[in-house]
Amino acid sequence: MNPQDYEAAASTSPTEIASFAGREQTPLQRFQHLLHQNPALVPLIVLVLSVAVFGVLLGSKFFSPFALTLILQQVQIVGIVGCAQALVIMTAGIDLSVGAIMVLSSVVMGQFTFRYGLPPEVAVACGLLCGTLCGFINGFLVAKMKLPPFIVTLGMWQIVLATNFLYSANETIRSQEIEANAPLLQFFGNKIEIGGAIFTYGVIFMVLLTLLLAYVLRQTAWGRHVYAVGDDKEAAELSGVEVDRVLISVYALAGLICAFAGWALIGRIGSVSPTSGQLTNIESITAVVIGGISLFGGRGSILGMLFGALIVGVFTLGLRLMGADAQWTYLLIGLLIIAAVTVDQWIRKVSV
Repeated sequence: MNPQDYEAAASTSPTEIASFAGREQTPLQRFQHLLHQNPALVPLIVLVLSVAVFGVLLGSKFFSPFALTLILQQVQIVGIVGCAQALVIMTAGIDLSVGAIMVLSSVVMGQFTFRYGLPPEVAVACGLLCGTLCGFINGFLVAKMKLPPFIVTLGMWQIVLATNFLYSANETIRSQEIEANAPLLQFFGNKIEIGGAIFTYGVIFMVLLTLLLAYVLRQTAWGRHVYAVGDDKEAAELSGVEVDRVLISVYALAGLICAFAGWALIGRIGSVSPTSGQLTNIESITAVVIGGISLFGGRGSILGMLFGALIVGVFTLGLRLMGADAQWTYLLIGLLIIAAVTVDQWIRKVSV
């Protein structure tokens, strides 16, 4: 800075400085601040607009209670797994093994029931424990060994996938066998009808799980620590947060949620299949990204993830009812992903 600049800065009165600091924000800046404070608002707006557009184009065919609840049934598995993925991504990590853990947990439940003759209740508990253990191993390697989450979960995905096929011998336990001998495994497939709308227990579980996690993340110390670790791990550690414990608990909880998703998957498809859920990894990340959860960690809402999953469901069903080629769904979802990341970058630039 040259001498003239110093003189100009020194001659600036306090009134002028105060006037500059208190300058009124433009409507666009206020909107940017609103989105920054409410991460779920963007996917909610997109969801409402999507429903409105397809409602206008398809009329009662789309707005029927059956069609709308069908969307919920289609996204229930992605929504449950998306909760696990969202927790991990909020810590600035990623979990590529969620789909494999889900399927392995369902296989354990089925095999322990029909191969070893254990009571279904015990088999389900073993499946939930299996998912939690896989998640714990992920968390331990990330937190204690300081390995990159991408590499750890990529390796875990391959290990769990291979274990799944080797252990199950690639055999499917059919729906008729489960229904006759272990109906508990199909628990989440049970349905209740309310005014023409059909809700499965899996859908109800997805909604309740999302609401519970939304409360925990916003209203408990553990939830605030999750955001703090994702925002700045070093600063969180200096503030007294036990970062390693938080990371391990997040990955273990994600594994448990994936195990519940495996149980719900049995109810959804009726059988125990080691080849099911092949795209769940990508679908869960898609729901999280479209839902406005930042891939850089520390910002986002679990409700936004649910809205993101529903957006995908609305586009899939709407285009199918219109008779459009399935590739249009992938094209539009791809555009939504890029748009969501762009909006996230724009929101992150807001001055708080």
